[in-house]
Amino acid sequence: MEQKQVYSVCGMCTVRCPMMATVADNTVVHLQGNPHAAGIKGALCARGAAGAALIADDERPQFPMIRAGERGEGKWRKVSWDEALAYVAGKLSGIKDAHGARSILLSDRGGPFRDMHRAFLKALGSPNYCNHDAACARNVQHAALSLFGFGRKDVAYDYKSSKHVVLQTRNIFEAINVKEVNDLLDARDAGAKITCIDVRSTVTAAKADNFFMIRPGTDYAFNLAVIHVLLTKGLYDRDFAAAWIKEHDLEALKTFVEPYGPEFAAAETGIPARRIEALAAQLAAAAPAVIWHPGWMTARYGDSFNVCRSAYIINVLLGAIGAKGGLPLTNKPAHVGKKGLKTLVGLFPKPEDKRVDGVGWMEGRTHFDTGPGLVNLAYEAIETGEPYPIKAYIAHRHDPLMAFPDSADVKRRWKNLELLVSVTFSWSDTAWFSDVILPMSPYLERESMIATKSGVSPSLFVRRRALEPRFDTRADWEIYRDLARAMGIKELDFASIEDLWAFQLADTGYAIDDFEATGMVKLGGPLYRPVDEKTFKTGSGRIEFINPKLEADGLTSLAPYVSPASPPDGRFRVSFGRVGLHTQGHTVNNPLLFAQMPENVLWINTAEAQKRGIADGAVVEVRNGSSAGRLKAKVTDGIHPETVFMVHGFGHTLPVESRARGRGVADNELMPRGIANWDKGGGGVSMQEHFVSVTPV
Repeated sequence: MEQKQVYSVCGMCTVRCPMMATVADNTVVHLQGNPHAAGIKGALCARGAAGAALIADDERPQFPMIRAGERGEGKWRKVSWDEALAYVAGKLSGIKDAHGARSILLSDRGGPFRDMHRAFLKALGSPNYCNHDAACARNVQHAALSLFGFGRKDVAYDYKSSKHVVLQTRNIFEAINVKEVNDLLDARDAGAKITCIDVRSTVTAAKADNFFMIRPGTDYAFNLAVIHVLLTKGLYDRDFAAAWIKEHDLEALKTFVEPYGPEFAAAETGIPARRIEALAAQLAAAAPAVIWHPGWMTARYGDSFNVCRSAYIINVLLGAIGAKGGLPLTNKPAHVGKKGLKTLVGLFPKPEDKRVDGVGWMEGRTHFDTGPGLVNLAYEAIETGEPYPIKAYIAHRHDPLMAFPDSADVKRRWKNLELLVSVTFSWSDTAWFSDVILPMSPYLERESMIATKSGVSPSLFVRRRALEPRFDTRADWEIYRDLARAMGIKELDFASIEDLWAFQLADTGYAIDDFEATGMVKLGGPLYRPVDEKTFKTGSGRIEFINPKLEADGLTSLAPYVSPASPPDGRFRVSFGRVGLHTQGHTVNNPLLFAQMPENVLWINTAEAQKRGIADGAVVEVRNGSSAGRLKAKVTDGIHPETVFMVHGFGHTLPVESRARGRGVADNELMPRGIANWDKGGGGVSMQEHFVSVTPV
């Protein structure tokens, strides 16, 4: 049996690690990381290794479907692609004629393969593209913009060359990026230190030199104390500060942090003052080859934006911005003398209408990034019709009903939609509630547009189709190409993926054959560009601790610390996170991964469990108001007594998921009306500001 190697890109989470599939007779024989990709070392995480099980699983959408009953009732009519596409195109056209193109919303999970569906929406004339980031990293993005004038992805994390890495709201050894994990372990072998700040003892904490089990909601106090020590003890990079911090802003910071010394932070965080001082000294000794990670999933507390912002400020004070081993400036093709890919989005004019979420123009929201906006605020417009109505919503590989708090509340906000379409390769709560399902082929069964990987060493990469689809599913680019055909958008009508690749590569000097040997084209580097007069995109051309846009929106750039509310008597702050075996909800029904971890458990502090007569492994009820669920307790000293923790993504209810259904508890259902509680500085939903009771069953 003849075997072939196909270069693909993993689709089991949003990291999208480069990979190689060995295939024979339309069957996956072996999956591994792309051996030619730097830092991958041929490895995949457990999720990536389970990709073949996704293909083999029959419990996924297999053909286009149109709802035949009430929304969420689970009654479907199997249809052909022609009928499904004609139905969606007809509905979109009717809604556009009645309410304008601006009444159409699309959201996705971001990533490098967005050009086709973003172009489709732009061609229709709608400004309302959003992504999932209000439930993830918007606070980080807006923190970076507020200080540097550029976004979070305009700096990289040079783990391999780092001497000290601080992981705060970044559980790197469980929410896995394979290259980052390998690079950090290499750095650790070379003598680098790792510091972990978390409410529980994670896998990352187990590998750390310093672990700080912090009181939930007090990270901002901890960071302010570190800044206080760096400034008062003269441990900061004076030359970098003098050259690149806006005049007077450093003095303003010094004045601001005066009350927030280590003793103050110790009372708030539970971390001894001497340990905070020692950490600051360690960082100064390692600077500028230091990374204080500003966070991944930061939709947590009401002050998470300030936590992210203070993390970036610490990096600034240590001279780590632009530094090798720190946060070097990201290189795009032009930085290494190459031309980038031609885009489909660039074929269409900018829509004339303002964004429905108010981002970029509404009072209090002018400082937000207009690119993907804030989808939670778009849901408000669906409900109220203000500033104008949203009548059609396409959820592209996005499950807001599990990503955001209180699915019933989100459904209520969607009540006025005339069309809800889910483009998905797996079942989800959102797909089940949709009017139309357009089934996307899983990543091994589809090819994708060529994408750019920016970084110290920029490159282009491609995902090729490793297998022909088992079912009547299509690649995402095909789905939107065919919708464009149905709606007369000729610019997106490509006969084949080869024609689309040729369009993208037209100005680069490369052809698709150049990707044959390794799945990628390396454009140059490594290049560490020094910070210069063009680096910072602020009004002053310097790093701005006092941000005019924040101030104009009525926000305080250097916000005073506010002590978090303690849990009411007998209750706990609910926290959640990732594990190396699962990606939110979409892998829980995967046969291989389900066998490894079929349900989540509730971490609870040993002393608190003993007070309630809860033994390790006992079934408990966790409740917030009318929402409750049952799961097993993990009794441990490795979690702060004020909080309980569960892995996100469990508690499935769909009858089409025989394995995942009824297993574990969905943390987001314990957050009543939680989508309305969001950080006005960074835009992230504050999902760890809810309290639950825990009782033995």
